[in-house]
Amino acid sequence: MPALTIKNIPDSLYEQLKSAADLHRRSINSEVLVCLEKALVAKKTSPNDRLQRIEQLRAGIKPNNITVDDVDQAIDNGRP
Repeated sequence: MPALTIKNIPDSLYEQLKSAADLHRRSINSEVLVCLEKALVAKKTSPNDRLQRIEQLRAGIKPNNITVDDVDQAIDNGRP
């Protein structure tokens, strides 16, 4: 099994990792593996679940909520 060495970990990040490991009753190594898996392993979602989530998000959007004038004003406000 491959091994990984991580150098120059900021103290604050290491303390957060150590606290999380203690909270979950894991070793720091195990906590790192769990964090990496959560960050890197894609969660599989069925097409139906994805469509349902899209429909929920769309239901919360009010049509014609933003006008062309609103966009122009936002662009002008963002310019120095």
